[in-house]
Amino acid sequence: MSTTPVVPPPPLSRVPLTPARIGLVSGGLGNYWPQFPDLLPTLRKSADHIRDHIAATGAHVEDAGFVSDPVEGAAAAERLRRADCDLIVVFVATYMTSAQVLPVFRYGGAPILLVNLQPAPAMDHATFDTGDWLGYAGFAGLPEIGVALERLNLPVRSVSGHLADDRAWARIDRWVRAAGVLRALRTARHGMMGHLYPGMFDIATNITALTGTVGGHVEILEFDDLKARFDRVTDADTDRLLATVEQVFEIHPGADRENVRFQARVAAALDRLVDDYGLATLAYFYFGEDDTLLQRLAAGFAVGATLLSSRGIPTVTEYEVRAAAAMYVLDQFGAGGTLTEGQALNFDDGVCEIGHNDAADMAITARPPLLRSLDVYHGKSGGGVSVEVDIARGPVTQFSLGELHDGRLRFIASEGEVVPGPLLRIGNTTSRVDFGCDPADWADAWARSGSTHHWAMGVGHRAADIEALADLVGAEYVRVQP
Repeated sequence: MSTTPVVPPPPLSRVPLTPARIGLVSGGLGNYWPQFPDLLPTLRKSADHIRDHIAATGAHVEDAGFVSDPVEGAAAAERLRRADCDLIVVFVATYMTSAQVLPVFRYGGAPILLVNLQPAPAMDHATFDTGDWLGYAGFAGLPEIGVALERLNLPVRSVSGHLADDRAWARIDRWVRAAGVLRALRTARHGMMGHLYPGMFDIATNITALTGTVGGHVEILEFDDLKARFDRVTDADTDRLLATVEQVFEIHPGADRENVRFQARVAAALDRLVDDYGLATLAYFYFGEDDTLLQRLAAGFAVGATLLSSRGIPTVTEYEVRAAAAMYVLDQFGAGGTLTEGQALNFDDGVCEIGHNDAADMAITARPPLLRSLDVYHGKSGGGVSVEVDIARGPVTQFSLGELHDGRLRFIASEGEVVPGPLLRIGNTTSRVDFGCDPADWADAWARSGSTHHWAMGVGHRAADIEALADLVGAEYVRVQP
């Protein structure tokens, strides 16, 4: 699976991915060192290899060194605590007592990943002596250290393999990526502007549950906050945004050019709003009285929402803050992200047709987004240009943050593939997704999962990344794959 971040079209600049801060502590039983003088230097080389590999992912590595006894373990714990790590990797280099790393578990201040990577796939049984064997003996200490975590009521996560084991490195890299997203979520500011779409109870969100699970802050905004910035947008500001719109969008010959310019001005105001409040996401909705400025602003988001979403700042309609947060997670995993919902089931072709208006990330689309004029936005007030795109063919992941009856958040993921075929041309994002099963089975399983009727879609197969993130934040995870 490629982890290369998606790239927006020029002249848009994407919000950079957040690198993780990874703590590393390695250990072995100090009694071995005088008995087998070549053992510790060999294990240190393995530890250096692990450090360099993690650093090559772009993460910052705080290497607390090699601990040989509980005193050194306590010093390592203090160093890691001060480093504000997102994940602590404990390299079980050979057998060691659990007391040596117990301080790291208790005071290191971050989730723990145990790593047991031996130097090679197998020992050379004909030539190895006891010292050589102990270089492979991380397996001996791994269960004991797992028990220590369990008795502290902490999750036991481990990756075993060898230093040239691609499968093991892929699993370690997954945890490192998830730790980076965890760090991004810690400081993310999610804007909620306007009000809930009347009657959409599934998307009503317990803000405490959201921030208590994934971190960050929710900023409550009014449409007056947008209006104040809209009023200050100059003609020159609008001209600059309009030039960007004409460069990155395809504009249908029948599109209302006056509305395109109006939406460019709204987009300029949205840029200021996002900058002023330091927003990572924005969820909005507002009906308003016909022909008022606030109503026109609420109907004028298509261009601005697409531009912001394409920069990695998901901006979604219908006040769907959890879908915006899910898009943000996918984007931080390098998968882009677009808002979607069920449109129809195609039993002739065996696909689910899904999509939504606005919040189209043009970096993951099959063609430049088309601006098409609509007389009315279905279910909403007003009309104007709307964004019509389809997601690029290939693997995709659906991701939803469900809120359960008791307030807990559930991470819900499903992998499929966008396949070619006819699409609606109604000014919405539309994709044909093959989930490898009867579309009715997938729709029923997704409905049982606890997902809202909006969710996020990103490119690539990212379910394992999402599962790792759910584990780090302590959320329930469900994979929908009938």
